[in-house]
Amino acid sequence: MRVLQLTQFFPPVVGGEERHVRNLSLALAERGHDVHVATLDPGSGAAPEDLADRDVTGHVLDHVGVRAPWFYPTADRPLALPVPDPVATRDLGRLLREVRPDVVHAHTWLVNSLVPLPAAHRVPLVHSLHDYGHVCATKRLVRDGEPCAGPSLTACPPCARDHYGAGRGEAIWGAVRAGLPVRRRAVDLFTPVSRYVAEANRLPVDGSRYEVVPNFVPDDLVDHDAPRDPGLPDGDFLFFAGDLTRQKGLGTLLAAYDRLDPGTRPPLVCVGREGDAFDVPDGAVLHHSWPHERVVSAFRYATAAVLPSEWPDPCPTTVLEAMALGAPLVTTDRGGIADMVTDERSALVTPSGDVAALATRLERLLADGDLRARLRAGALEDVVPFTLGRVADRLGALYAETVARVAADG
Repeated sequence: MRVLQLTQFFPPVVGGEERHVRNLSLALAERGHDVHVATLDPGSGAAPEDLADRDVTGHVLDHVGVRAPWFYPTADRPLALPVPDPVATRDLGRLLREVRPDVVHAHTWLVNSLVPLPAAHRVPLVHSLHDYGHVCATKRLVRDGEPCAGPSLTACPPCARDHYGAGRGEAIWGAVRAGLPVRRRAVDLFTPVSRYVAEANRLPVDGSRYEVVPNFVPDDLVDHDAPRDPGLPDGDFLFFAGDLTRQKGLGTLLAAYDRLDPGTRPPLVCVGREGDAFDVPDGAVLHHSWPHERVVSAFRYATAAVLPSEWPDPCPTTVLEAMALGAPLVTTDRGGIADMVTDERSALVTPSGDVAALATRLERLLADGDLRARLRAGALEDVVPFTLGRVADRLGALYAETVARVAADG
């Protein structure tokens, strides 16, 4: 099957979506699909990674962002907006005529530049929802630092204005709202990355056809025998990876760690992009930049991984990495995490934002080696459906089903 992946950027541009599409494209090509990737010109002079030697063909799309970067909220990296980009739409029409894909698999807001094409360009369309951008202008479903109850005419415009700036924010919110019925008609199958993402984007109630297809980790990451990085603490340690923010639960974690016995608690290592300011207790350290290989090693050798997210994380890869690498896990059930873990089997699930409860679970886990071994074994089994091979196989089947259904419907 000839598959066209549509993504706003691609490596060497670094980000979760970019790695996701790259790894998925390679896995699909290995399974015999003819894979093409269309991506926006990043405007940085760096060409997208060439994967032609691995049977993935890349195509660069022209777009308004490289001509008027000042118009965009992030001028250094003009992301796709929730409106059709006329230049990208023109290039997509040309590309569809040349490539003639059997199915298009779109990611994020770049789908909005595909849907205006006339019926003559009609190709079965699968659209992955990696976040809440289908209904939320900020894509995060967070308002005033707290999880949002959902879109509303009174709450969304000021929230978008606070996020993007006056004028621009209201325009982006209006475009998201106006584009909803267009996307619903054009997309043949939505693939949200978790049940929570499906529900928050209102797919079950608006009549959209969808199947949950999660994020993934590489197959060979499961129980990967990574060498112990010399930068890690000697002996036991607790590990956190993620944005260094309150939304990721870091404030709760630091407060809970401070309640543990200073004489016996192991070091707490926290790694991620710099975010909020915190009082850091003795024994804890915050790092702002680590290579991914060191993060993998930290998960592999941590006494426990602690990922107590307090916002509705769509489908956090860090949780999957901890499970795959055998780190006994303490987490919450926010957002897509509820699909990943089972309390007392593959993780200890703690109430979001509850310092005392988190401290109690950490004390229990540190004191009980049998519990750590049981959680490790359960996680290694439960993470298998979230591996790249399983996800690529499932998407291949969904592509075929979607193509057949669209053909049958005429």
